[in-house]
Amino acid sequence: MGRQGRIIGKPGRLPTIAAMRILIANDDGYLAPGLAALVEAMRGLGEIDVFAPEQNASGTSNALTLGRPLSVFRASGPAQAGFHVVNGTPSDCVHIALTGVLGQRPDLVVSGINQGANMGDDTLYSGTVAAAMEGYLFGLPSIAFSQVQAGWQHLDAAARLARSVVQQLLAQPLPAEPYLLNINIPNRADADTLPRRVTRLGRRHASEPVVRQTSPRGDPIYWIGPAGDAREAGPGTDFHAAASGQVSITPLQVDLTDHASAPRWRGLFEPAPR
Repeated sequence: MGRQGRIIGKPGRLPTIAAMRILIANDDGYLAPGLAALVEAMRGLGEIDVFAPEQNASGTSNALTLGRPLSVFRASGPAQAGFHVVNGTPSDCVHIALTGVLGQRPDLVVSGINQGANMGDDTLYSGTVAAAMEGYLFGLPSIAFSQVQAGWQHLDAAARLARSVVQQLLAQPLPAEPYLLNINIPNRADADTLPRRVTRLGRRHASEPVVRQTSPRGDPIYWIGPAGDAREAGPGTDFHAAASGQVSITPLQVDLTDHASAPRWRGLFEPAPR
């Protein structure tokens, strides 16, 4: 962030962004209403580039396509004109944008607005969060936006909330390090005025069993079952905030190291000091 000619500031103060460049992605596909709403919400805040999957890529997590080449084409529909469409995953979209297509590095990556919550363990599977995380891994501030329930109800209010959050962030001094925020928005007409709570990830029970069916040829086929119920959803969690009619804002990190148990494993595997 903060390239020459892109920042302003007074002596002794951190600069703020003068002309934003925003990269927008999603996992529901380039035709998803949530993507169109997020693009409209970001208009006027800076120059916009959109890279989105050709098809719905929900649940693909951080997967990158390595076994085949990827194609990028420009959409021409009235609501998608100029969108870059990638026949790959959400992470592919952001990766290709940052490493091979865009002529300039963006200042911010935003992903969504997803159809349905990405809370607790869902964040490990979410393509919406993964798209934002890919930007974060490249050193960019990144935000994932999701509605708590599927169906796109009150999507306009969710889009207003997304714009308000980005505007609030832009009003602050540039951070020294990139950040990754996961934001879940209740499906309400007043979503943009609801209280905002900084939360931690809750936990879910194990998923429901697979749904077994039979193919037209008589072979067994399986559908992944629904997500389990919330297991850890007390105060302070994203589940609790959403259930209380609040906007959940969870700062995420990529480090999966279990630091608390590391001493025990050192005692097991490392030789004792002499």
